Amino acid sequence: MSADGAALVLFSGGQDSTVCLAWALDRFARVETVGFSYGQRHAVELTQRRIVLDGMAATFPAWGDRLGPDHEITLAELGRLSETALTRDTEIEMTKAGLPSTFVPGRNLLFLVYAAAVAYRRGIATLVAGMCETDYSGYPDCRADTIRAQEEAIALGFDKEFAVLTPLMYVDKAGTWAMAAELGGAPLIDLIREETHTCYLGDRTVHHAWGWGCGTCPACQLRAKGWEVWQEAS
Repeated sequence: MSADGAALVLFSGGQDSTVCLAWALDRFARVETVGFSYGQRHAVELTQRRIVLDGMAATFPAWGDRLGPDHEITLAELGRLSETALTRDTEIEMTKAGLPSTFVPGRNLLFLVYAAAVAYRRGIATLVAGMCETDYSGYPDCRADTIRAQEEAIALGFDKEFAVLTPLMYVDKAGTWAMAAELGGAPLIDLIREETHTCYLGDRTVHHAWGWGCGTCPACQLRAKGWEVWQEAS
């Protein structure tokens, strides 16, 4: 466990952040969570956040004892500023900038700053986030270099040492399923499959082997491929 025994997890209610939450609960004596409402098109994740948190506490009582308050922050201006497929009813496609239209500029940078503000108030010096540059959509604010730079900026700006831990940074989606199995076994896998939400279109009408989703958006495709590879290797 960490020196201060506490961590704040950036928790969206999706697969990756749920695995990061389990990772933190396995390592820290006190774990709090923070989520963001930013006008996202797939706002169903805000509903699933609470369901997953309750499910985690009920399924794993020892972790439930460590699970502290959940904080939800509204960043409506981010949604209004962003002309993206995650904040507008538009097609998911590649843009002229060479990035998918699901990229919300500045999102993760803002998330980390606001999370640090919550952590500062709560006496927490460790942030845990699910950014990954292995199996991802190419977002520049998911790269390790970006996170390290933001970690340094936060420490300077708050005049306080902060650690930003990204346990999935170099883990592909198959590895994420494997990590979940190692941390919580079949009960955690089932919780992820049944209750988390990752689909960019917010679709919870179709249930696949890997969970709910449209099955065609980039997030669903990455999740499905990771499941397939993990199943073949298991």
